[in-house]
Amino acid sequence: MTDTSVLINDEDEAAPAGPGIEIKSLYKIFGPNPQKWIDCVKAGMSKEELNRKHGHVLGLTDISLEIPPGKISVIMGLSGSGKSTLIRHINGLIAPTVGEIVCDGADICQMSAKTLRQFRRSRTAMVFQKFALLPHRTVLENTCYGLDIQGVPRATSEPVARRWITRVGLKGFEESYPSQLSGGMQQRVGLARALATDADILLMDEAFSALDPLIRLDMQAVLLELQQELQKTIVFITHDLDEALRLGDRIAILRDGKLEQVGTGQQIVQHPANDYVSAFVREVNRGRVLQAATVAGPLPEGKLPAMTLPGKLVLEEAARRMLDAGVLRATVVSARNRPRGVLEMADLLSAMVQRTETSPQ
Repeated sequence: MTDTSVLINDEDEAAPAGPGIEIKSLYKIFGPNPQKWIDCVKAGMSKEELNRKHGHVLGLTDISLEIPPGKISVIMGLSGSGKSTLIRHINGLIAPTVGEIVCDGADICQMSAKTLRQFRRSRTAMVFQKFALLPHRTVLENTCYGLDIQGVPRATSEPVARRWITRVGLKGFEESYPSQLSGGMQQRVGLARALATDADILLMDEAFSALDPLIRLDMQAVLLELQQELQKTIVFITHDLDEALRLGDRIAILRDGKLEQVGTGQQIVQHPANDYVSAFVREVNRGRVLQAATVAGPLPEGKLPAMTLPGKLVLEEAARRMLDAGVLRATVVSARNRPRGVLEMADLLSAMVQRTETSPQ
């Protein structure tokens, strides 16, 4: 099938006001003298050779990545791919061997210790896989913690914390301790603590990975609901493709410290960049991932089909609605109900069962 897909995105959504992040040519070598070997790595020295011959570990190789403001950017990869190393560069917990990380025109890697501390406290918040709650503090006190670090008085911070505790569904548990909560409830506290600081940038490192599957889905739904309103710049780390596809406005796939592909979930599922990415997406239920706008053809001249479908409707539901209506064609519309393309039943079914093809290099 010829790729004539219609993208329905930017013109139908208000531009987020928060900061974006640009990562430029980032390398990270772990060891006693990383600067000595950076030119060799740039010239092509492999990770294995660097480790075997010189006792250094190559963590990240030439990472250039734009993280758009107000969106969820997912960094996905298997264990050892470098995803947690990368997210820790964004708030300066790890310094690169070379490279830049630019936010609002300032290079985080060049900030003074004082400026970096202020950046971490006021501009970023982190949600951890293991919850990282203080066991001697109540839910309310844990939620206040980031504001305590900023020096905000409790008279000001407690009403803010109570509001976020309610928003994440924990009203009534303010005086409970972490040991009295389930894993899902503890992670809700971690999310409330991060949101209470009103940081522009939210860093989530395998935040839901330790949760049971149903609780994990519930937390994903909570995050998506909050993000629809808040439009934070979120960097979300995961090893799970289903989670990446559900949450990510954009997805970056890492392997051995290198970027394999960056794109929307739709782009990655339909057009994996190489065999490695193709192996990730092979078992994806395309009908529950691909959207009507991705498969729709361009608007024809003349009369449009009377039936309309939202551009972000997944193909499985689009097929169900078209079958119920007894139609073979539907007009795909934007969030503002503007016609953007026409979806043919034949193209829809083909996209749902079509073998994934690797994009040409």
